[in-house]
Amino acid sequence: MKFSRVEVITGISKITALQKALSRFNISGMTVYQVLGCGVQHGTQEFETEEHKDIQLLPKEVVMFVLPSEETPALVEFLKKELYTGHIGDGKIFISDITNIVRVRTGEEGKAALIDDGL
Repeated sequence: MKFSRVEVITGISKITALQKALSRFNISGMTVYQVLGCGVQHGTQEFETEEHKDIQLLPKEVVMFVLPSEETPALVEFLKKELYTGHIGDGKIFISDITNIVRVRTGEEGKAALIDDGL
């Protein structure tokens, strides 16, 4: 079975709703971390009339999870709808292939490393 890593960069205000929405896809684990960054607008807020020439770093959240690759297209379509506001800063979705997954505690690999073992 092939797996994909999906990393979503979005605004802090979207995390709670995103976390609840992901349960619909049976995603049982995720990693969330706070970051600073900017996109092609160099951190210019949408309501600002003047564009920054210097980069302004804005607070964002990154949510990362791994799922079977065949489920990735449906999840990406869902995320695009869930995160869309039509305003600057809606975020980005990055998708990478995963070659293996290893659960450190048990040594299980692949799908067995992702599923709940009841402990």
